[in-house]
Amino acid sequence: MFAENPRINMQIDSMAQRHQYILDRLRQEGYIRVADLCTELNVSAVTIRKDLKVLSDKNMLFRSHGSISLQNPYTADRDVKEKGNILVDEKGRIGQFAASLLVPGEAIIIASGTTVLKLAEAIPTDMQLTVLTSAMNVCMALIEKPNLEIVQLGGIVRKSSVSAIGAFAEDQLAQFSCTKLFMGVDGIDLDQGCTTSNMMEAQLNRAMMRAVQDTIVLADSSKFGKRSFGKICPLSEVNHIITDHGIGTNISQSIENQGVELTLV
Repeated sequence: MFAENPRINMQIDSMAQRHQYILDRLRQEGYIRVADLCTELNVSAVTIRKDLKVLSDKNMLFRSHGSISLQNPYTADRDVKEKGNILVDEKGRIGQFAASLLVPGEAIIIASGTTVLKLAEAIPTDMQLTVLTSAMNVCMALIEKPNLEIVQLGGIVRKSSVSAIGAFAEDQLAQFSCTKLFMGVDGIDLDQGCTTSNMMEAQLNRAMMRAVQDTIVLADSSKFGKRSFGKICPLSEVNHIITDHGIGTNISQSIENQGVELTLV
């Protein structure tokens, strides 16, 4: 039937090639912006949206505003113990590198999360620092280090992250000025920026950012292309992201194009 109508056959081949290209790119990168596909394939946004709808209807990819991914980009709140078992070695390397950025005598903020916990564990025992933290597990990791002055923020305890949130913690932060914030996130999306699954945690993280000179995000590669309910900030407000080599080159280039320093460990 198709041989009798070469025009239709050509159109079907073209669509199939685009679909194959999109899926191959997703397998390589895990996450792609729709605008990038339009440029790479030299087709209109309308054409790409039709292609993506076909593939999405077949459950071959997930669509979200402005991007696509192989896995569901929306993350739910998970217990800190569950998250701690994901990419353990990578988180350890991220924490070790973050510790190398510390300057003796400075005052820093460590937010909550399993990757920033690795930073707390990696701080040298003899280093002198002042550390503000909302996370009780971070505080406990630091408690035996004699040269650290620890300020534990108080407030409502969010059990899944073992950390304090709420207005009381935010009011405390207004009394301090620190050099660096080391922040964990639940998702990093090129368009939506840094997000977390809890609205009050996102609000506290924004207050932490206002209290520091530099914001450094520690996130393993599983967080990229993901987004959660609470928006913390756009990527342009982050100074430095430390992650592992599991992110694709497309994501790396896009982050650096936004003026954010990126370190892969």
